Amino acid sequence: MSAAKILMIVTSHATMGDSGRTTGVWFEELSTPYYTFVDAGVHVDIASIAGGPVPFDPHSIDAEADQPASVRRFRNDAHAMQQVEASKKIDDVDAAPYSAIFLPGGHGTMWDLPASTKLARLLSDAWSQNKVLAAVCHGPAGLVNVKDANGQPLVAARKVTGFSNSEEEAAGLTHAVPFLLEDRLRSLGAQYVSAADFQPHAIRDGKLVTGQNPASSEEAARLTLQAIA
Repeated sequence: MSAAKILMIVTSHATMGDSGRTTGVWFEELSTPYYTFVDAGVHVDIASIAGGPVPFDPHSIDAEADQPASVRRFRNDAHAMQQVEASKKIDDVDAAPYSAIFLPGGHGTMWDLPASTKLARLLSDAWSQNKVLAAVCHGPAGLVNVKDANGQPLVAARKVTGFSNSEEEAAGLTHAVPFLLEDRLRSLGAQYVSAADFQPHAIRDGKLVTGQNPASSEEAARLTLQAIA
């Protein structure tokens, strides 16, 4: 799959509403898919809504001993770190060169991904070009304003998953987020399916791939590669 290229688009939003809590990208949801792709011979570019340095949720960067292996690997990878220290701005990227676009999660996505008309256009264009669209955890927030060729919500009548209402409740952030992702996906006509809280669960519906939570990152990436193939 050496000819394939994947664009990963992450949040630039670093604050949890008015709570004062710092948020951003959930590191494992970037690093685990990143290396699933890179180790399969795929070229990966990283872009963000605003460009420049990418904010990471500090809760996703625990003590060194507790970090997932992919996070440690990423933080010790000069090329990977350069990509998140000077990420491309989505205004400056085009879907054409890529086989897939992948949206990692983190609570920051709930604010700037749905608000970005540029992202919605980019993903709608990618879908019309028969590209694979994939997202994990809160990443599907970036899909809520994406339309298909008929102007209908992309997720309508499609099987999808994403961070569930019960997981948001368990995280204690139900009232901190601007909307509940599960509810929004259902309201758009998606066939939302979840597994038990915080268990690996990813779904592929044609060229649309979604994963439920951080534990689903690797499976979502694997299904993305499958959909490209």
